[in-house]
Amino acid sequence: MFEKANSQHTRPAQTVLPMLSSATMNTQTPSSPERVDFIREIVAADLRDGRCQSVVTRFPPEPNGYLHIGHAKSICLNFGVAQEFGGRCNLRLDDTNPVKEEQEYVDSIMTDVRWLGFDWGEHLYFASDYFEQLYEWAVDLIETGKAYVDDLSADEIREYRGTLTEPGKPSPWRDRPVEESLDLFARMRAGEFPNGARVLRAKIDMAAPNINLRDPIMYRIVHAQHPRTGDAWCVYPIYDFAHGQSDAIEGITHSICTLEFQDHRPLYDWYVDNLPVPSHPHQYEFARLNLTHTVLSKRTLLRLVNEEHVRGWDDPRMPTLSGLRRRGFPAEGIRDFVTMIGVAKADSVVEVEMFEHAVRTVLNRTSLRRFAVLDPLKVVIENYPEGLTEEMEVLNNPEDLSAGSRSVPFARELWIERDDFMEDPPKKFFRLAPGREVRLRSAYFVTCHEVVKDADGKVVELRCTYDPDTRGGSAPDGRRPKATLHWVSAEHAVAAEVRLYEHLFNSPFPGTDGRDLFEDLNPDSETVLRGCFVEPALADAPIGETVQFERLGYFAADQDSASGALVFNRTLTLKDSWAKLQAQGRHDTA
Repeated sequence: MFEKANSQHTRPAQTVLPMLSSATMNTQTPSSPERVDFIREIVAADLRDGRCQSVVTRFPPEPNGYLHIGHAKSICLNFGVAQEFGGRCNLRLDDTNPVKEEQEYVDSIMTDVRWLGFDWGEHLYFASDYFEQLYEWAVDLIETGKAYVDDLSADEIREYRGTLTEPGKPSPWRDRPVEESLDLFARMRAGEFPNGARVLRAKIDMAAPNINLRDPIMYRIVHAQHPRTGDAWCVYPIYDFAHGQSDAIEGITHSICTLEFQDHRPLYDWYVDNLPVPSHPHQYEFARLNLTHTVLSKRTLLRLVNEEHVRGWDDPRMPTLSGLRRRGFPAEGIRDFVTMIGVAKADSVVEVEMFEHAVRTVLNRTSLRRFAVLDPLKVVIENYPEGLTEEMEVLNNPEDLSAGSRSVPFARELWIERDDFMEDPPKKFFRLAPGREVRLRSAYFVTCHEVVKDADGKVVELRCTYDPDTRGGSAPDGRRPKATLHWVSAEHAVAAEVRLYEHLFNSPFPGTDGRDLFEDLNPDSETVLRGCFVEPALADAPIGETVQFERLGYFAADQDSASGALVFNRTLTLKDSWAKLQAQGRHDTA
């Protein structure tokens, strides 16, 4: 597969593009991308020096859970590199463990990759596609004396393996005759032995400094129904054996993995070098994504779901791509964040505020503005004609005038935010108070002159007057109130439930300093507000579409809205603490 590179190069687009099929990517001419990192430098050099003619990468998740934000970095890198250099990226599901894998996970993975903006075209593969070939190659290693069937238990194998400072010792079955290992391996496949009775191991070096080379397990017995192959198999390859050989079958030129696989690379190479594979791929490692206030372990995420700390894999508090999508995070913002953090060789921790900054930047530019009141306080404009409704023209997005405007009904009775009024305000409170005039966004100036309270002394209504000469929010005499408030007409308001989200974990580094990880769970990660009101334009808000509730934050219509009442998830607040810290010279990683 390694052929002389095409020397005719053109420059591609400099950013990650919207979804492109593999067929589209294959029509592009290989070239050097605008973004530069050590992976892209390696790929460019391989093409330039003729070590490969075209680029083939792959994204190989195991379907044992939903993808999370950490996977987004790998997706963008593997699909992005292939796209930028005119190659292709395969999607391969590493379905070698039937006990933990489900079709639900397969479906969610494909949905998430497409939502993020990438497509594999016709290049969808499963490790199970190669089970027969992998088995034949395992037999080949036995026949050449490089693999053997071992009868040691899992605990004994661990004991014999040694430690990082002490060499391992050979299994008593290490020199088992080839014919005996071949017979036993065939009987393992035939289902004659129970789980754990025997394994197939590569015969490499029990004294190797790299513990991964100390006769690693290649196959184990698993009597379980496989989602794709049913009960056809009861022996399954270990990831370390299946991965490199699957790469070789697919002609992968650059097998890009996260840093924890660096110590596995010698084993990856050993299998490729000792088998009659059709190509010789090479593995490259990059630092995985780590975020503060976030846990990206599939095992932990599964526990969060199973123990009902969250309502499922797509709970808006989860760092899964489906959770982020449900919460209203745009795919473009995730791609931009991945570009911002870059690709490095050393592990680091990125502040979650940097991620939120990237998302806010996109939402500020793209999201429509809407009026919503989360903690309503009624305002009655006493000098406004009863029964009159006016339509006020309000910009959809002041950052994008091409988004146009909308009509918002205005009437005598309104809802405003309760915290936009104080009966006895401090010096620097400029919002509504007795005797004070404020601007209602795109409507009129109003002045409060009476406060109505209930029997408990709680303010339940404000009596105000308006200046009819200030329609649209400006005064002929040029006066300018110090505060502008949002509002919703009480007569036309649509009731909604609003869910406010905070970090799922209180600590920036959950489970450190000797604490149990779950001790850091934030009990206030979700707050549900009922009795909220939104403007009529949101009555038919598309599920998943993110809008800005003016002065409040970004919110997305939740899928629970389909059952009746409107439900909105807060995506993010308007406050951008990371941008402020950056302006002060603070770094974003630790």
